[in-house]
Amino acid sequence: MSAIIAVDRITKRYGGLTVLDACSLEVPRGAITGLIGPNGAGKTTLFNIIAGVTRPDEGHVFFDGSEVTGKKPHELFGLGLTRTFQIPKEWGRMTVLENLMVVPPRQTGERVLAAWFEGGRIRQEERAILGRAEATLEVLGLFAHRAALAGTLSGGQKKLLELGRTMMVDSKLVLLDEPGAGVNRTLLGDLAHHIERLHRERGTSFCIIEHDMDLIARLCDPVIVMAEGRVLAKGKMAEIKADARVREAYLGAASAGMAAA
Repeated sequence: MSAIIAVDRITKRYGGLTVLDACSLEVPRGAITGLIGPNGAGKTTLFNIIAGVTRPDEGHVFFDGSEVTGKKPHELFGLGLTRTFQIPKEWGRMTVLENLMVVPPRQTGERVLAAWFEGGRIRQEERAILGRAEATLEVLGLFAHRAALAGTLSGGQKKLLELGRTMMVDSKLVLLDEPGAGVNRTLLGDLAHHIERLHRERGTSFCIIEHDMDLIARLCDPVIVMAEGRVLAKGKMAEIKADARVREAYLGAASAGMAAA
């Protein structure tokens, strides 16, 4: 299986602190990959580098076979790489529906002159985007909230809305940063179901940072474990749970929780 993301010896330092230390890994195309590790392992920093938010000090990032090191987030978005955040970043003063309708790039109505000379094209395009947005909300169980301000949604609903944004474009890879954080078990089950559905029906690849081992066990194969800025282990969840190095990296209660997962 080819890699949708390949990270080659990425290093990132903040002052005297090395957060990523010549880290290399691959995210397989067409898989739901889990990225786990203790706090401070460098997982979110790696996500930020892959997504173009942070520049590495050394190393290279390849997406879909091409080097993308240093590309801006909007450039990567145009190539089919999307992400969500541990703390949802909805546009709180826009409606739930509007949060989805602004996602598709290069809309004709964004150009000033087009508003004067291409009104028919703009209306046709907006009808298509509206239809896709409403269908997405229906799938996610958020249709009843379409006119509500996004800032009024619950934490779990905001996570679903963020996933909905990735569904408004044809994403090749979605980076999910702790989708289970602050989400009740019912909505977490809904979120997992929609991830599985997107993976099955659209062939979307996912890479998921998550501390909920039950969610990782349900969704992810392979699972990559990071510790101290490097990859410690990679394999199926059963192999990861049996790895003594992984248990040692998690320490104490976290290790016990992994063993019981």
